[in-house]
Amino acid sequence: MAFALAVAVAAPVAAQTQDELLTAQLRPGWQMQSGRYMAALDLTLTEGWKTYWRAPGDAGIPPVFDWAGSSNVASVRVHWPSPAVFHTNGLQTIGYHDAVILPIEVTPIDPTQPVDLQVHVAMGICKDICMPAEVSLETLLDGVGQPDPVIRAALASRPETADEAGLTAISCEVVPIDDGLRVTARIGLAERGGTETVVVETADPAVWVSEAESTRQGTVLTAVADLVPGSGAPFALNRAGVVVTVLGTGRSVEIKGCPAP
Repeated sequence: MAFALAVAVAAPVAAQTQDELLTAQLRPGWQMQSGRYMAALDLTLTEGWKTYWRAPGDAGIPPVFDWAGSSNVASVRVHWPSPAVFHTNGLQTIGYHDAVILPIEVTPIDPTQPVDLQVHVAMGICKDICMPAEVSLETLLDGVGQPDPVIRAALASRPETADEAGLTAISCEVVPIDDGLRVTARIGLAERGGTETVVVETADPAVWVSEAESTRQGTVLTAVADLVPGSGAPFALNRAGVVVTVLGTGRSVEIKGCPAP
């Protein structure tokens, strides 16, 4: 729905092309001792423009990655740096402004052979309005390579794990609503600084998740969000697949799994 709206309003920026607003490349990175490669998607936007995180909010456009053209690739994992929270015309979106480095961990089928890494990325880029963008990129991962300080900096800016952040407890109360589920997450966590934003994700990307309403009492942060599947009915929630991310000023944490109280 959000993508369709973005396409509809793209006409006013016809004088600006994608090439003027966005440049993209794959940084080849290096091969780790495990045999996996650490590469990165390097996106640079014209000043003032932004693109989106994996859970971009109702008005955002999540990036979609297609690695189908690659060879000698068993799996690909994107490492997401901590994003920023934007408020525009009463809408909350989550993403990155001006530039972002997305580290890409590639597991080869045969670590002794080169990897031909190819990706097609469909994304949204926005300023006062939004427009869809697509890039197709390719790089050869061959040999040990050299650690890239730019990629290392992006990895260092990822959200903390629950252990790193000193999480004391988390639980999710789940109740059915007419068109899905309502989840109340109670998180034992020290303040992240500034205005805290809580994002709830499920293992199924087709499930719509509302913007979470959060409150804090001391070291307990409570967030409430509605989960609505395509069926528009209550469903069985995979608690192990729930990810709760708390975004604060310069500090964020990603918590995997949300057990019953």
